[in-house]
Amino acid sequence: MWLSTLGGIITLALAVLVMPLTTAAQQPVTTVHRIGFLAAASPSVDPARHEAFRQGLRELGYMEGKNMVIERRFAEDNADRLPGLAAELVRLKVDVIVTAGGQSTRAAQEATGTIPIIMLQDNDPVGNGFVASLARPGGNITGLATLAPEISGKRLELLKEIVPRLSRVAVLGTSTNPGNAQAVKEIELAAGAFEVQLQYLDVRDPKDIETAFRVASTSRAEAVLVLVSSVLNSNRKHVIDLAIKSRLPTIYPFREFVEAGGLMTYGVSFLDLHRRAAVYVDKILKGTTPADLPIEQPMKFELVINLKTAQVLGLTIPPTLLFQADEVLQ
Repeated sequence: MWLSTLGGIITLALAVLVMPLTTAAQQPVTTVHRIGFLAAASPSVDPARHEAFRQGLRELGYMEGKNMVIERRFAEDNADRLPGLAAELVRLKVDVIVTAGGQSTRAAQEATGTIPIIMLQDNDPVGNGFVASLARPGGNITGLATLAPEISGKRLELLKEIVPRLSRVAVLGTSTNPGNAQAVKEIELAAGAFEVQLQYLDVRDPKDIETAFRVASTSRAEAVLVLVSSVLNSNRKHVIDLAIKSRLPTIYPFREFVEAGGLMTYGVSFLDLHRRAAVYVDKILKGTTPADLPIEQPMKFELVINLKTAQVLGLTIPPTLLFQADEVLQ
């Protein structure tokens, strides 16, 4: 009897000792996904967009430090650094590379043909040679496009509503930016319909911004249209100040310009694009190949007007235009 009881105690003790090991063995192993993020600009330029991307990931169950790590690389407005930064992400063996713009996508494309690449935005993915088609990308690149030719016509139309006798518009852009040539073509088509003469001014470096506005003023431009450009975006306050100083009504590609004091913007919601990019990341991490993920085209557009800036420029915004606006800043 005594031996039987002793044996039972020993058996119980062994069971208690073994139990933690068994329980530990049954715990699922958390996979930590490594996401690369590549941008031409500085991280301080668009913090709201970066937060929108992270928020989109959080909504899908990805938490930094738990099951996800984001390897961020910013070229700080020096495009020559992008190839090296892209190569660095490849060496880190990230699971996916998210690119914030055409220059970043080009650098990532040249760095790897196997790691999935997700474009946060691109105005002409096919024309830029990133994908075979929007419906069937065909390679390791997919993502979101800002491909919407009607935007150019609408921007000129908005300028013409504010400046009814508009006949000459200066267009500021960066010729080396992928998609810039296509954007210019679209604007030229719209300008023909509105009988507006265009003057393209190339801005490749921050020092070119002041020169561009000086040329626009001396050439008697009556308004300015700013294209997507990391140089112009990173120096948006300087661009806005010069536009106001030159008394030139200016329409911008992003709402951040208007929030910083620019006159108005009409275009794709980039916050929306960044949130939606998280869905692509999720699908890639769960096994879908980029070749099978169609490129999404814009779904949300917004018109934002800064009424205070209009008053500074001595402009009267038509009530019909204010009614169309998604947001009016005062």
